[in-house]
Amino acid sequence: MNQRVSRTFFAALLAASAACFVQAGEAWGGDPIEPIRAPFPMPALTRPSFPQRVVSIVDHGALPGGAVKNTDAFRRAIEACANAGGGRVLVPTGRWLTGPIHLRSHIELHLAEGAEVVFSDRFEDYLPVVLVRSGGVDLYNYSPLIYARDCEDVAITGPGRLDGNARAWWAWKKKESKEPARMAREGVPVKRRVFGTPEAAIRPSFVVFLNCRNVLLEGFTIGGGPNWTVHPIYSENVVIRRVHVLTDGPNNDGIDPDSCRNVLVEHCVFDTGDDCLVLKSGYNEDGWRVGRPTENVVMRWCSSKKGHGGLVVGSEMSGGVHNVYLHDCTFDGTDHALRIKSRRDRGGVVENIWAENLTVRDMKYDVVVVTMDYGADPSRIVAEKPPIFRNITVRNVIAERVPVAVQIDGLSESPVENLRFERLTISSTRGVVARQVKNVEFSDVAIAPEKGPVFALTEARDVTIRRAKIAPGTERFLAVTGASSRGIRIEESDLRGVESPIMRSPEVPETAIELAK
Repeated sequence: MNQRVSRTFFAALLAASAACFVQAGEAWGGDPIEPIRAPFPMPALTRPSFPQRVVSIVDHGALPGGAVKNTDAFRRAIEACANAGGGRVLVPTGRWLTGPIHLRSHIELHLAEGAEVVFSDRFEDYLPVVLVRSGGVDLYNYSPLIYARDCEDVAITGPGRLDGNARAWWAWKKKESKEPARMAREGVPVKRRVFGTPEAAIRPSFVVFLNCRNVLLEGFTIGGGPNWTVHPIYSENVVIRRVHVLTDGPNNDGIDPDSCRNVLVEHCVFDTGDDCLVLKSGYNEDGWRVGRPTENVVMRWCSSKKGHGGLVVGSEMSGGVHNVYLHDCTFDGTDHALRIKSRRDRGGVVENIWAENLTVRDMKYDVVVVTMDYGADPSRIVAEKPPIFRNITVRNVIAERVPVAVQIDGLSESPVENLRFERLTISSTRGVVARQVKNVEFSDVAIAPEKGPVFALTEARDVTIRRAKIAPGTERFLAVTGASSRGIRIEESDLRGVESPIMRSPEVPETAIELAK
């Protein structure tokens, strides 16, 4: 079949079925988005609406098979649909090779059942450079594989597949330029931070929505990108649901909301080479310059098969992260379930984090880790702009086969404050390990470590342990070190079966620990 006949055939086929595609697509993606009941004010998020118009990429010259590059066909189809007032740009069943896809307002890119979009691995196809944020720094770089800037009502829907085909980019991991961080530190204007060369070796993200409003990602499978996979930046009202993120390669995070507001992630499956859902807000000076936190984020009814962290905050979080609610998720084989990470000179405030109703199995490291010692510079004893972590609640967690139950590492100049752990049932190698913490409560916890004490506290102030359930054979319940430790209180906990209930190092005063009757 020659190209002209092939195009005519596919155009006729799609024209005959366009109406039913609209109806079938609506039925496929029509399950309601349930109300969000977060412990902070959160608007009701809904799907953006689109005109009932279908424009197929085949109508604009696209050819399946993976041999012909369809970049221009995608561009023409999106342009035609946008100029007509918006609607659905349809990628029908088949394998479609393309360069970057740039979306516009009021456009839904729909991947039909059996559709697979495969992206070119030629670096020059992703030029000219566009504005992005890479590693928490604003700059101009290679275009993301899918990119939208300053758009409203924009979507990618399934049930097809996006294949980044990005192995050619991965080797750049070892030689990426440090220039963006230097430019941000020295205040170089963003318009002069221009990269997009193999020498600079800055890998683009897979999907970027920059400064967009009312974004929907639903139903498709995505993987094999150059760097971070789904990366909304400076965007508002973002719904990501029923997406299967299947990645490998370096830094292949799943979903990275970056200085975004009002984000819902639900019913997603993560099988990632890095973090699953990770919240960002800028790196050091650039994060402080922009000053836009990520806030109002809900992750619910998701699961992971692997990954560095289930829900992660940081480490590029200098603009702050506020109001996060993780609930009713399963994490199996990730490094951590909840991970909040920063370093002592990063600044930023992380606050109002809730995690509850989690099932956790086979962690590589911890169920929960909260650390300000992530990649820290040991030569800097006290930070000029330390991060602030406060108001974190974790409850109703069942975890088994994990090395550490809870790990918390604050700073002397900025202890982790106002932590609540309730109804945790955890079997682990080690229990709770916490240093530089203040105002912490553990209630109704059943933590059964194989080694060491249930609670190992260093430089801890105002810690209450209430109604702890002690596993048979526990040799030590509490160990306290650090001269500043004080206000540690054990309530309604029966320690009679513990061989050595409490260990206090010599610098800890006797009055630091109170065992309430």
